[in-house]
Amino acid sequence: MKLNIFVLLFLSVCFPLVNCFNKSATASLDALLQDFTSKALVRHKPHTGVLYKTIPPANLSGIEVSILKIRSRGLWYNGANFSYFSIPSRTISLPHVRRLALVYHDMKNWSSHYYKVPGYSLITSVVGFMAFDASNPSANSFTKVSLTTMGKPISIHFRNLTLAESTKPETKCVTFAANGSFYLSEMSYFGECLSREQGHFSVVIPENNSRVQRKKIVWHWWLIGSILGFIVLVLVGFGGIFSMRFLRTKKIQIMEKQADEDLVLTSRWVGQSKMPSAAVTRTQPVLENGCFT
Repeated sequence: MKLNIFVLLFLSVCFPLVNCFNKSATASLDALLQDFTSKALVRHKPHTGVLYKTIPPANLSGIEVSILKIRSRGLWYNGANFSYFSIPSRTISLPHVRRLALVYHDMKNWSSHYYKVPGYSLITSVVGFMAFDASNPSANSFTKVSLTTMGKPISIHFRNLTLAESTKPETKCVTFAANGSFYLSEMSYFGECLSREQGHFSVVIPENNSRVQRKKIVWHWWLIGSILGFIVLVLVGFGGIFSMRFLRTKKIQIMEKQADEDLVLTSRWVGQSKMPSAAVTRTQPVLENGCFT
Protein backbone atom coordinates (compact mmCIF):
# COMPACT_ATOMS: atom_id res chain seq x y z
CA MET A 1 0.00 0.00 0.00
CA LYS A 2 2.78 2.40 0.95
CA LEU A 3 4.61 1.55 -2.27
CA ASN A 4 1.54 2.30 -4.41
CA ILE A 5 0.96 5.62 -2.65
CA PHE A 6 4.61 6.53 -3.19
CA VAL A 7 4.41 5.73 -6.90
CA LEU A 8 1.25 7.80 -7.34
CA LEU A 9 2.77 10.73 -5.47
CA PHE A 10 5.90 10.45 -7.58
CA LEU A 11 3.91 10.51 -10.81
CA SER A 12 1.79 13.46 -9.65
CA VAL A 13 4.95 15.40 -8.78
CA CYS A 14 6.99 14.34 -11.79
CA PHE A 15 4.76 15.67 -14.56
CA PRO A 16 4.47 19.20 -13.15
CA LEU A 17 8.25 19.23 -12.84
CA VAL A 18 8.57 18.49 -16.54
CA ASN A 19 6.55 21.65 -17.31
CA CYS A 20 8.66 23.64 -14.87
CA PHE A 21 11.86 22.44 -16.52
CA ASN A 22 10.52 23.37 -19.98
CA LYS A 23 9.52 26.80 -18.72
CA SER A 24 12.96 27.29 -17.17
CA ALA A 25 14.64 26.10 -20.37
CA THR A 26 12.65 28.47 -22.60
CA ALA A 27 13.33 31.38 -20.23
CA SER A 28 17.06 30.60 -20.40
CA LEU A 29 16.83 30.33 -24.17
CA ASP A 30 15.16 33.75 -24.45
CA ALA A 31 17.86 35.25 -22.23
CA LEU A 32 20.61 33.71 -24.40
CA LEU A 33 18.97 34.96 -27.60
CA GLN A 34 18.53 38.43 -26.15
CA ASP A 35 22.15 38.57 -25.02
CA PHE A 36 23.40 37.25 -28.36
CA THR A 37 21.24 39.75 -30.28
CA SER A 38 22.59 42.70 -28.28
CA LYS A 39 26.17 41.61 -28.97
CA ALA A 40 25.42 41.03 -32.68
CA LEU A 41 23.88 44.52 -33.03
CA VAL A 42 26.89 46.10 -31.31
CA ARG A 43 29.40 44.13 -33.37
CA HIS A 44 27.87 44.20 -36.87
CA LYS A 45 25.62 47.31 -36.86
CA PRO A 46 23.29 46.07 -39.67
CA HIS A 47 21.86 48.59 -42.13
CA THR A 48 18.27 49.75 -41.77
CA GLY A 49 15.80 47.76 -43.88
CA VAL A 50 18.21 44.86 -44.59
CA LEU A 51 17.65 41.37 -43.14
CA TYR A 52 20.96 40.33 -41.63
CA LYS A 53 21.62 36.65 -40.88
CA THR A 54 23.90 35.91 -37.96
CA ILE A 55 25.84 32.83 -36.92
CA PRO A 56 24.82 31.83 -33.38
CA PRO A 57 27.39 30.56 -30.85
CA ALA A 58 28.02 26.90 -30.15
CA ASN A 59 25.42 26.72 -27.37
CA LEU A 60 22.78 27.92 -29.89
CA SER A 61 24.10 25.90 -32.83
CA GLY A 62 21.33 24.76 -35.20
CA ILE A 63 19.08 27.75 -34.50
CA GLU A 64 18.64 30.25 -37.34
CA VAL A 65 18.82 33.88 -36.20
CA SER A 66 18.19 36.96 -38.41
CA ILE A 67 17.99 40.67 -37.58
CA LEU A 68 15.94 43.33 -39.35
CA LYS A 69 16.59 46.95 -38.39
CA ILE A 70 13.66 49.26 -39.12
CA ARG A 71 12.54 52.80 -38.32
CA SER A 72 9.44 53.17 -36.15
CA ARG A 73 7.98 55.58 -38.70
CA GLY A 74 8.35 53.02 -41.47
CA LEU A 75 6.76 50.33 -39.27
CA TRP A 76 3.82 52.67 -38.62
CA TYR A 77 3.19 53.44 -42.29
CA ASN A 78 4.20 50.22 -44.06
CA GLY A 79 4.45 47.49 -41.45
CA ALA A 80 7.18 44.87 -41.90
CA ASN A 81 7.55 41.59 -43.78
CA PHE A 82 10.43 39.25 -42.98
CA SER A 83 10.84 35.49 -43.09
CA TYR A 84 7.65 33.90 -41.70
CA PHE A 85 6.15 37.11 -40.30
CA SER A 86 4.02 39.92 -41.63
CA ILE A 87 3.52 42.83 -39.20
CA PRO A 88 0.66 45.17 -40.20
CA SER A 89 0.90 48.93 -40.55
CA ARG A 90 -0.14 51.16 -37.65
CA THR A 91 2.12 49.15 -35.35
CA ILE A 92 4.04 51.01 -32.65
CA SER A 93 6.47 50.04 -29.92
CA LEU A 94 5.89 50.37 -26.20
CA PRO A 95 7.72 52.41 -25.09
CA HIS A 96 8.05 54.42 -28.29
CA VAL A 97 11.54 54.38 -29.86
CA ARG A 98 12.96 55.82 -33.10
CA ARG A 99 14.46 52.59 -34.42
CA LEU A 100 13.69 48.95 -33.84
CA ALA A 101 15.63 45.71 -34.29
CA LEU A 102 13.30 42.80 -35.08
CA VAL A 103 15.09 39.56 -34.28
CA TYR A 104 13.74 36.47 -36.02
CA HIS A 105 14.72 32.95 -35.00
CA ASP A 106 13.83 29.49 -36.27
CA MET A 107 14.31 26.74 -33.68
CA LYS A 108 14.48 23.98 -36.33
CA ASN A 109 15.49 20.65 -34.72
CA TRP A 110 15.53 22.20 -31.24
CA SER A 111 11.80 22.96 -31.40
CA SER A 112 10.54 19.81 -29.66
CA HIS A 113 13.31 20.07 -27.06
CA TYR A 114 12.25 23.48 -25.75
CA TYR A 115 8.54 23.55 -26.61
CA LYS A 116 5.91 20.89 -25.92
CA VAL A 117 2.11 20.77 -26.08
CA PRO A 118 0.59 17.83 -24.11
CA GLY A 119 -1.48 15.60 -26.39
CA TYR A 120 -0.15 17.24 -29.58
CA SER A 121 2.82 16.87 -31.90
CA LEU A 122 4.67 19.70 -33.63
CA ILE A 123 4.53 19.44 -37.42
CA THR A 124 6.54 22.62 -38.07
CA SER A 125 9.54 24.13 -36.38
CA VAL A 126 8.93 26.80 -33.76
CA VAL A 127 9.56 30.32 -35.10
CA GLY A 128 9.46 33.60 -33.23
CA PHE A 129 10.65 37.15 -33.08
CA MET A 130 11.55 39.78 -30.49
CA ALA A 131 11.73 43.57 -30.81
CA PHE A 132 14.62 45.64 -29.39
CA ASP A 133 15.28 49.34 -29.07
CA ALA A 134 17.96 50.12 -31.67
CA SER A 135 17.81 53.92 -31.48
CA ASN A 136 21.37 54.21 -30.17
CA PRO A 137 23.69 52.17 -32.44
CA SER A 138 26.70 52.81 -30.17
CA ALA A 139 25.00 51.34 -27.08
CA ASN A 140 26.61 48.38 -25.36
CA SER A 141 23.26 46.62 -24.89
CA PHE A 142 19.78 46.83 -26.36
CA THR A 143 16.51 46.80 -24.43
CA LYS A 144 13.61 44.56 -25.38
CA VAL A 145 10.36 46.39 -26.17
CA SER A 146 6.79 45.26 -26.88
CA LEU A 147 4.65 45.94 -29.95
CA THR A 148 1.01 46.95 -30.27
CA THR A 149 -0.77 46.50 -33.59
CA MET A 150 -3.87 48.60 -32.86
CA GLY A 151 -6.09 45.52 -33.02
CA LYS A 152 -4.71 44.17 -36.31
CA PRO A 153 -3.21 40.66 -36.25
CA ILE A 154 0.37 39.66 -37.03
CA SER A 155 0.44 36.93 -39.70
CA ILE A 156 2.75 33.92 -39.45
CA HIS A 157 3.09 32.02 -42.73
CA PHE A 158 4.28 28.41 -42.50
CA ARG A 159 5.31 27.78 -46.08
CA ASN A 160 6.49 24.21 -45.49
CA LEU A 161 2.99 23.01 -44.58
CA THR A 162 1.28 20.75 -47.11
CA LEU A 163 -2.29 21.31 -48.21
CA ALA A 164 -3.42 18.06 -46.56
CA GLU A 165 -1.92 19.09 -43.21
CA SER A 166 -3.25 22.65 -43.20
CA THR A 167 -6.82 21.68 -44.20
CA LYS A 168 -7.28 19.04 -41.48
CA PRO A 169 -9.80 20.26 -38.90
CA GLU A 170 -7.63 19.00 -36.03
CA THR A 171 -4.61 21.06 -37.15
CA LYS A 172 -4.09 23.94 -34.70
CA CYS A 173 -1.91 27.00 -34.37
CA VAL A 174 -0.06 27.27 -31.07
CA THR A 175 1.36 30.40 -29.46
CA PHE A 176 3.95 30.01 -26.70
CA ALA A 177 3.85 32.85 -24.20
CA ALA A 178 6.84 34.16 -22.25
CA ASN A 179 5.42 32.86 -18.93
CA GLY A 180 5.59 29.23 -20.11
CA SER A 181 1.90 28.87 -21.06
CA PHE A 182 0.58 28.15 -24.56
CA TYR A 183 -2.59 28.95 -26.50
CA LEU A 184 -4.23 26.92 -29.26
CA SER A 185 -6.19 28.61 -32.05
CA GLU A 186 -7.70 27.75 -35.41
CA MET A 187 -5.69 28.21 -38.58
CA SER A 188 -7.14 31.27 -40.32
CA TYR A 189 -6.03 30.38 -43.84
CA PHE A 190 -3.90 27.87 -45.71
CA GLY A 191 -0.66 27.65 -43.72
CA GLU A 192 -1.34 30.91 -41.83
CA CYS A 193 -1.61 31.64 -38.11
CA LEU A 194 -2.47 34.94 -36.46
CA SER A 195 -1.23 36.67 -33.33
CA ARG A 196 -1.49 40.11 -31.74
CA GLU A 197 1.91 40.12 -30.04
CA GLN A 198 5.46 38.90 -30.45
CA GLY A 199 6.40 35.43 -29.26
CA HIS A 200 6.97 31.90 -30.52
CA PHE A 201 4.62 30.04 -32.86
CA SER A 202 4.14 26.64 -34.45
CA VAL A 203 1.52 24.26 -35.88
CA VAL A 204 0.42 21.09 -34.07
CA ILE A 205 -1.83 18.09 -34.64
CA PRO A 206 -3.18 15.59 -32.06
CA GLU A 207 -0.89 12.70 -31.28
CA ASN A 208 -1.49 9.33 -32.90
CA ASN A 209 -4.69 7.94 -31.35
CA SER A 210 -3.39 4.37 -31.40
CA ARG A 211 -0.29 5.45 -29.52
CA VAL A 212 -2.34 7.31 -26.92
CA GLN A 213 -4.71 4.36 -26.61
CA ARG A 214 -1.77 2.00 -26.13
CA LYS A 215 -0.42 4.18 -23.34
CA LYS A 216 -3.85 4.20 -21.69
CA ILE A 217 -4.08 0.39 -21.91
CA VAL A 218 -0.64 -0.04 -20.34
CA TRP A 219 -1.56 2.41 -17.59
CA HIS A 220 -4.87 0.61 -16.89
CA TRP A 221 -3.19 -2.80 -16.71
CA TRP A 222 -0.51 -1.40 -14.39
CA LEU A 223 -3.19 0.07 -12.14
CA ILE A 224 -5.23 -3.18 -12.13
CA GLY A 225 -2.10 -5.23 -11.40
CA SER A 226 -1.17 -2.95 -8.50
CA ILE A 227 -4.66 -3.23 -6.99
CA LEU A 228 -4.76 -7.02 -7.41
CA GLY A 229 -1.28 -7.35 -5.93
CA PHE A 230 -2.34 -5.32 -2.89
CA ILE A 231 -5.49 -7.44 -2.44
CA VAL A 232 -3.49 -10.69 -2.69
CA LEU A 233 -0.98 -9.36 -0.17
CA VAL A 234 -3.79 -8.52 2.28
CA LEU A 235 -5.43 -11.94 1.81
CA VAL A 236 -2.13 -13.75 2.37
CA GLY A 237 -1.57 -11.73 5.55
CA PHE A 238 -5.03 -12.52 6.93
CA GLY A 239 -4.65 -16.17 5.89
CA GLY A 240 -1.38 -16.42 7.81
CA ILE A 241 -2.93 -14.89 10.94
CA PHE A 242 -5.96 -17.22 10.81
CA SER A 243 -3.72 -20.26 10.24
CA MET A 244 -1.59 -19.42 13.28
CA ARG A 245 -4.69 -18.99 15.46
CA PHE A 246 -6.21 -22.22 14.16
CA LEU A 247 -3.03 -24.21 14.85
CA ARG A 248 -2.73 -22.72 18.34
CA THR A 249 -6.37 -23.58 19.15
CA LYS A 250 -5.95 -27.09 17.75
CA LYS A 251 -2.85 -27.64 19.87
CA ILE A 252 -4.65 -26.51 23.02
CA GLN A 253 -7.56 -28.84 22.27
CA ILE A 254 -5.19 -31.81 21.81
CA MET A 255 -3.46 -31.02 25.08
CA GLU A 256 -6.79 -30.79 26.93
CA LYS A 257 -7.97 -34.07 25.40
CA GLN A 258 -4.77 -35.82 26.37
CA ALA A 259 -5.05 -34.53 29.92
CA ASP A 260 -8.63 -35.79 30.15
CA GLU A 261 -7.62 -39.23 28.86
CA ASP A 262 -4.76 -39.51 31.37
CA LEU A 263 -7.12 -38.88 34.32
CA VAL A 264 -8.99 -42.21 35.00
CA LEU A 265 -11.89 -41.90 37.42
CA THR A 266 -14.00 -44.74 38.85
CA SER A 267 -17.55 -44.54 40.11
CA ARG A 268 -18.62 -45.07 43.75
CA TRP A 269 -22.01 -44.97 45.44
CA VAL A 270 -22.33 -42.56 48.28
CA GLY A 271 -25.75 -42.93 49.79
CA GLN A 272 -28.21 -42.68 46.92
CA SER A 273 -25.75 -40.88 44.59
CA LYS A 274 -23.16 -42.25 42.22
CA MET A 275 -20.04 -40.10 42.23
CA PRO A 276 -16.65 -40.29 40.43
CA SER A 277 -13.77 -41.51 42.50
CA ALA A 278 -10.08 -41.42 41.64
CA ALA A 279 -8.01 -44.55 41.90
CA VAL A 280 -5.89 -45.01 44.99
CA THR A 281 -2.47 -43.78 44.08
CA ARG A 282 -1.39 -42.83 47.56
CA THR A 283 2.20 -43.87 48.43
CA GLN A 284 2.54 -46.21 51.37
CA PRO A 285 4.24 -44.61 54.39
CA VAL A 286 7.80 -45.70 55.12
CA LEU A 287 9.67 -45.13 58.39
CA GLU A 288 12.90 -43.19 58.31
CA ASN A 289 14.98 -46.08 59.64
CA GLY A 290 13.43 -48.51 57.16
CA CYS A 291 11.99 -50.83 59.88
CA PHE A 292 8.34 -51.54 60.72
CA THR A 293 7.24 -51.59 64.35
